[in-house]
Amino acid sequence: MGSSEKIEKADKAQKPSFFNGVKAEMKKISWPDKESLLKQSVAVVCVSVVVGAIITVLDLFIQYGVKFLTM
Repeated sequence: MGSSEKIEKADKAQKPSFFNGVKAEMKKISWPDKESLLKQSVAVVCVSVVVGAIITVLDLFIQYGVKFLTM
């Protein structure tokens, strides 16, 4: 048996153990309840909208300033 055949067999043996490990780790996760998930989702959307508005306002001021300086 060549060394490449041993490596291929070792890789095939590791794949099922990897997925078993992933399955075991997924069982350890503490998933949030619906109420908590909804509150956190609303908070993320609100913060995203506020940050987007701030970036938009800053962009408009910067554009105005650049146009003012280049005229």
